[in-house]
Amino acid sequence: MTEPTSPVPVFDPRAVIEGRVPGRPRVGFIAGIVITAACAIVALSIDAGESFAAGQGVVPFVVALPLALLPVPLLVALVLWVDRLEPEPRGPLIFAFAWGAGIAALAALIINTAGLEYVTQPALGASTGEYVSATFGAPVVEETLKGLVLVGLLWRRRDELDGPTDGVIYAAMVGLGFAMIENVGYYINALVTPQRGGIELLGYTFVLRGLFSPLLHPLFTSMTGLGVAYAASRRHGGGWAVVAGWLAAMLLHGIWNGLSVYGTAGVLIGYAIMSCVLAGVIAVLVADRHRVVGLIRHDLPAYAATGLVTSDDIAMLSSLPARRQARNWARARGGMAAASAMSDYQLAATELALLHGKAARGAIDTRTFTARQHDLLALMHIARRSFARRSYASTRPVQPHAPWAPPGASAFAPGRHVLSRTGPYIPNGPVVTPVRSAAARPG
Repeated sequence: MTEPTSPVPVFDPRAVIEGRVPGRPRVGFIAGIVITAACAIVALSIDAGESFAAGQGVVPFVVALPLALLPVPLLVALVLWVDRLEPEPRGPLIFAFAWGAGIAALAALIINTAGLEYVTQPALGASTGEYVSATFGAPVVEETLKGLVLVGLLWRRRDELDGPTDGVIYAAMVGLGFAMIENVGYYINALVTPQRGGIELLGYTFVLRGLFSPLLHPLFTSMTGLGVAYAASRRHGGGWAVVAGWLAAMLLHGIWNGLSVYGTAGVLIGYAIMSCVLAGVIAVLVADRHRVVGLIRHDLPAYAATGLVTSDDIAMLSSLPARRQARNWARARGGMAAASAMSDYQLAATELALLHGKAARGAIDTRTFTARQHDLLALMHIARRSFARRSYASTRPVQPHAPWAPPGASAFAPGRHVLSRTGPYIPNGPVVTPVRSAAARPG
């Protein structure tokens, strides 16, 4: 009788890049998506109930929902476009969006409505109570609820936050989810408001919220995201940055809500302030892009002895257009499988450079560095070998050598690949140890 053999684990490049255990999504993640989706449905049901309460049936809801959904694909695509150099895992991004659209939106709807009806309006009157609630109450509630998922990332997935860009990306996703659900309520309210409501008010509200200010909630929450990202870059301390970011998010949110009630002049002043903040966030993103490129150029040359990277490959890895050119060439040489291997190679190399950045800041210990370094180097080796199997056996009339390097000068040059190996996936060459001097690192 033969003993059962344990299944051989399937190699998962994405799991290596994302630094997680390979396999199917965890039960906790699936449960989280289900819960957030249920909360979003409840929030939408409450919004739909408003149109029924106004005696207009389901029509306002049917009109409002598509309008709220309309800009979302474009805005999500914009966020992913910004996140091209070191893309975040899709799972946490989806959960951040779902948290904003589900738990955060529903809880904010309940708390804000209760505060308005039972606290501010009874104490201050209808008009003043609404202003106080919008300016001082809603920002605290909403930015706290949106920021909780970012704090959760800091607590549970700290390694995913490699710099300011990551904090902004996750904040943008939770903000887009929240704004989408919130806009449904605003559009319904515009249609059912007595006397001044209707198509004209709906059009004005859609232009203001859907076209001219779709990035407001992501912009507010990006302050918390920046604070969380800073805290993630430090092994100890950094909690003050989370608090500072959260306070900045509430302040910006309160300023916008407070100014918007003063008509066109207030809205214009609000736009001017938020435009300056947006310009500042863009400057941070550009600076962080330069930081990551600097790490690639500074730290990867030490791995030339492994044969996995050359100076021309490093130049390719340092440029988004050159990366795209490399993937297109790989696709032309060996189809989608070769292009996927090239993408895995690029992402693993970027993660390796970021790993050195973390080590230089003292954000990770030596044992973690060594284990992660081993996995990333192994993935680079496997990706190059996979590319070679699919590409250099091809008879397609495509440029045979890498277009970003002279013939023979790239790790992807014919004759530099290894098509058969035994034993574990361990690349040849020395293992490079991190230099812990922050002054030795760019950016």
